[in-house]
Amino acid sequence: MNRRITILSITLLFIFVSVDVHAFWIWTPETKRWINPKYSAKENARLQLAEVEKFYNSEQYKLSLREAKKLVSYFPRAREAAKGQFYIGLCLEKLGKYYDAYKAYQKGIEKYPFSQDIMEMTRRQYEIGKMFLEGQVKQSMGSFLVGDEPAIEIFNSVLENAPYSEFAASSQYKLGLALLKIKRLYEANEAFQKVLDDYPNSEWVESAKYQIAVVTAKVSGGFAYDQASTVSARKQFEGLLESYPDAQFSQEAKQRAGQLKEEEAEGHYKIARFYKKQKAFESARIYYQYVIDNYPASKWAGEARKQLLELEGKK
Repeated sequence: MNRRITILSITLLFIFVSVDVHAFWIWTPETKRWINPKYSAKENARLQLAEVEKFYNSEQYKLSLREAKKLVSYFPRAREAAKGQFYIGLCLEKLGKYYDAYKAYQKGIEKYPFSQDIMEMTRRQYEIGKMFLEGQVKQSMGSFLVGDEPAIEIFNSVLENAPYSEFAASSQYKLGLALLKIKRLYEANEAFQKVLDDYPNSEWVESAKYQIAVVTAKVSGGFAYDQASTVSARKQFEGLLESYPDAQFSQEAKQRAGQLKEEEAEGHYKIARFYKKQKAFESARIYYQYVIDNYPASKWAGEARKQLLELEGKK
């Protein structure tokens, strides 16, 4: 009795499984085997690309991505494979996976160097880099190292892929901004300098000069830490104001130059105060007078005059 029940159970299970399997698998007389359309590609690359485009145009991006991956996998040497790789990037963008889309485009550029979509993939990489730089998108932690700035990698790739393209000078400048964003100051300075060296006629030259001055000011850490760098940064800002008085950054450059000049005045005032405490009154007078002569508009000039009055008669 138990044996009959067991046999009946196995038979019923086989029937149910067979029905389920046949619902997803199709017999093809050409190959004389069962195939699952979900996992199999079309007969040729042209038909498979049509499948990719059909789903993409109907905004079914997950299905289009699946079919594009099949195209690249089943027909890697076909002309259509390059277009399939391009669609992988497009679909990943539509799905909000921007860093993965960048990587897909990079793979397309490297694997299919004669693709007609090379420049469009490069342009899309550039746009993705801008989005990361400007904080417009966030990406899952698994796609890149935590703490990294994806824009750095992306702009470097654009520059390597197309160093003379319409995106090159802008990518070089924005690479500097990305490095500056995470305080890699010396590398940022090099990136901005390359704008001047490699793209001297580009629209980014003025902005790169301004950013070099910004980096110089940040590197100095203030007059108390690096007097020469602080003075250099201030002179760079003043030079920019003289050369580009109507530039977009001119007002900010003026403010930064004023701040640095105030820091310089404070630094010299503190030196004078140190000499005063050491009772080196003549040296103190020299520095107080220096503040008055060189930084007359600063608040420290007024303080220096007060100190000179106190020092009258002291030797």
